[in-house]
Amino acid sequence: MLIHPWDAARDDDEWQQWLGAHDFGQLAVNGLPGEPPHVQPLHFAYDAERGEAVTHLARPNPLWPALEAEPDVLLSVVDDYVYVPGPWQAPPDAPPEHGVPTSFYTAVQLRCTAHVVDDPAEKAALLNRQVGHFQPEGGSASAAVGEEPYGRFLSGIRGLRLEVVEVRAKFKYASHKPEQVQDRLVAELAARGGSRDAAAREHQLRRRGVWSGAR
Repeated sequence: MLIHPWDAARDDDEWQQWLGAHDFGQLAVNGLPGEPPHVQPLHFAYDAERGEAVTHLARPNPLWPALEAEPDVLLSVVDDYVYVPGPWQAPPDAPPEHGVPTSFYTAVQLRCTAHVVDDPAEKAALLNRQVGHFQPEGGSASAAVGEEPYGRFLSGIRGLRLEVVEVRAKFKYASHKPEQVQDRLVAELAARGGSRDAAAREHQLRRRGVWSGAR
């Protein structure tokens, strides 16, 4: 993923806060020789203090042999994306039709070392961590080995601890554009009011001034 200086995260807090609210992504695992990569959509719980994400998958999932052969994986999360029509990005001294269409989006990629969790008690603890993230209000029984209602399901899943070894974060919202162009983009996003336009507009407003290079 190409990350221009003006699109880079300002600090770890910026991408960690965003990731805390975006907990569904795709886990990419190198395929075995002669096979394509595996790309698995999944929910996960990211723990900044431990530097890891936790998740689980069904035991019959076909990616397990590939993951065990190569535990170097990538967890990719993308959201707050919008299409930007060319006229919105036209330079102040150019005709609208000369503007270049583009995409705005946030992307966080976690390169991880995957650790498979098969011990029943450790799987139960991992599941409880996940449920605690997604249901902080409670409402579900805790998973425990040999106990209803979830103990009998533990054998059908395998847990995953994804130890984060590298992070690449990108906030692509025209932070390097002239103020006049950014003002136009903010106004057009507000006027269009699409499903992700408000989030993209908030990013653009929040990141104004993040790039100190020449404009």
